[in-house]
Amino acid sequence: MTEVSDREPPRRRVPGPARPAAGARRPGPGARRPAPGRPGASNALRLGSPRPRLRMVSLALTLVLIAFVVRLLQVQAVDASAYAAKADQNRYVGHVLTAERGGILDRNGVALATSVDAYDLTADPTMFTRDQLKIGNGPEQAAALLAPILGMEQDTLLHKLRPQNKKLRYVLLARRQTPQVWKQIKDLKSALTAKGEKDKSTVNVLAGVFADPSSKRIYPNGDLAAGILGWVNDLGKGGGGVEQELNRELAGKDGKIRYAQSGGRLVPTAGSTETPAVPGSDVELTLDRDIQWAAQNAITEQVRKSGADRGYVIVQDTRTGEILAMANAPGFDPNDLSKANPNALHNWAVEDAYEPGSTAKIMSMAAVLQENVATPLTHVVVPNRLHRGDRLFKDDIDHDTWNLTLNGVLAKSSNIGTILATGQLGSTQAQANKVLYSYLRKFGIGSYTGLGLPGETKGILAPPEKWSTSQQYTIPFGQGLSVSALQAASIYSTIANGGVRIEPSLVRGTKGPDGRFTPTAKPKKTRVVSAKTAKTLAQMLESVVDDREGTGNKARIPGYRVAGKTGTANRVDPATGQYRGYTSSFAGFAPADNPRITVYCAIQNATSGSYFGGQICGPIYKEVMEFALKTLQVPPTGAPAANLPVTF
Repeated sequence: MTEVSDREPPRRRVPGPARPAAGARRPGPGARRPAPGRPGASNALRLGSPRPRLRMVSLALTLVLIAFVVRLLQVQAVDASAYAAKADQNRYVGHVLTAERGGILDRNGVALATSVDAYDLTADPTMFTRDQLKIGNGPEQAAALLAPILGMEQDTLLHKLRPQNKKLRYVLLARRQTPQVWKQIKDLKSALTAKGEKDKSTVNVLAGVFADPSSKRIYPNGDLAAGILGWVNDLGKGGGGVEQELNRELAGKDGKIRYAQSGGRLVPTAGSTETPAVPGSDVELTLDRDIQWAAQNAITEQVRKSGADRGYVIVQDTRTGEILAMANAPGFDPNDLSKANPNALHNWAVEDAYEPGSTAKIMSMAAVLQENVATPLTHVVVPNRLHRGDRLFKDDIDHDTWNLTLNGVLAKSSNIGTILATGQLGSTQAQANKVLYSYLRKFGIGSYTGLGLPGETKGILAPPEKWSTSQQYTIPFGQGLSVSALQAASIYSTIANGGVRIEPSLVRGTKGPDGRFTPTAKPKKTRVVSAKTAKTLAQMLESVVDDREGTGNKARIPGYRVAGKTGTANRVDPATGQYRGYTSSFAGFAPADNPRITVYCAIQNATSGSYFGGQICGPIYKEVMEFALKTLQVPPTGAPAANLPVTF
């Protein structure tokens, strides 16, 4: 057996570095070392210099920083305004704040036209795009939802929601919608939002629909005084009557608002600006709503029964010239113009020019009395026919020779007697024509009344040198010249006011947003005839109504002295320019001896029943005058009538 020793095995000897041989020299500091790879060379690696790389990186970073600085300077300095404008365009939305329109009131403060809260519905078309909604048919869905609520065609709404101008941020969908309409849309928007929170596939396609506070014009009394009031069009401007004439005062001044928005929601920000709207002024008219109602009701019923084209009634305060009522028939409801007859959208009481007939004889009598060529008791022999110029003139009825006073000529409304009386105004017919013309002009014929309503006519009155052979003799009894109903009423108010003509007025004043009332300027006054002549004319007009031979018996009012005159004139058909039908009228004032109220009525082209003015307009005069006297609490004078003789 081999014996194993417990001692450690001997360590292996590692040879140390070779030592130079004896007598050999060590290499000096400057001696070259053996090249690598060569026998005896060192295996150590030498690193490259980092400086070139650092220089390249620094240069690249410098170029990048220079590019950023240049771009920053361009954005913040060179193009700053352009980018700011573009940012504002995308962030800020601006629109007009519509001023609240002033109301129109009657003389007692009763509202005839007023404004209520409404909304202009608008949209931002950029919020209906595919990029915004993530769907391609957003405008179609929105239009389908809005159409039945707004009562509009779906294609019309779609055209607005998808305009040709892709950058358009504001479109008007519908004006002056009621709060109820906006509430329906708002509730629908809320429902879509709530559904979208539960179901991510649901999109609120109405997020881009908004409402701007506005106002809607309403007329509480329907068609009452519609011809005077007019209406307001879709642009918020007056389209007729007082609404048009005083649009500036009523409309006020619109304001502006500019606000930040995001996703269709208002964002409170210091950048928002607002210029408040200034409300319009209230306009107070001279009209009395109750008297207006009585006049309108009476003329509407008579026009219907007579089968007439139209009619009008004027009620005027003789002392002030204020218009208490101006009624037209047929009328219209300014709350819904879609149902109105276009021919009724007028105030024919000031726009219609027509030959007045015998109601104009009062001006001829005024000239005769004022020029002292006759008195109410002057004898006038009236033949059955009168030859003048190239014509034979007659009265409305055939009769034997009448022996009338000048008062009787007016009471029986004799054309022949009027021609004979006015012929005394000059030594020749041409001179008589000039004198008569001067009085017609003083009464306001051929001139605007001063009321200033849209479409008002000044009538037709040729200068005397241009009167035809027939006009020289027809103008004295009311044919061959044209007037408006307001002009005709003003003639009688002039007589009632002691011979002084006061320009008719319709507006008493305006009340501004500050509550301050500004009255209108006082109307112009003109002396036409003397007080004595006016009093005499009033007495003569009483004979027309009170005398059993007068033509105005149906205008009598128990307990009151009434002055009036009938009129039945050939009517020029505006369609053909030829005479067709008649203009029937009645004019007068009461109480005759202490006048307070003038009433004028005219009906155009009555086709059913009588067409004589005394028969169809006399009763209207009575009905309206009685109502006005009671409304204004005008008592009878109790004095006996003059009872001037009619015949001799």
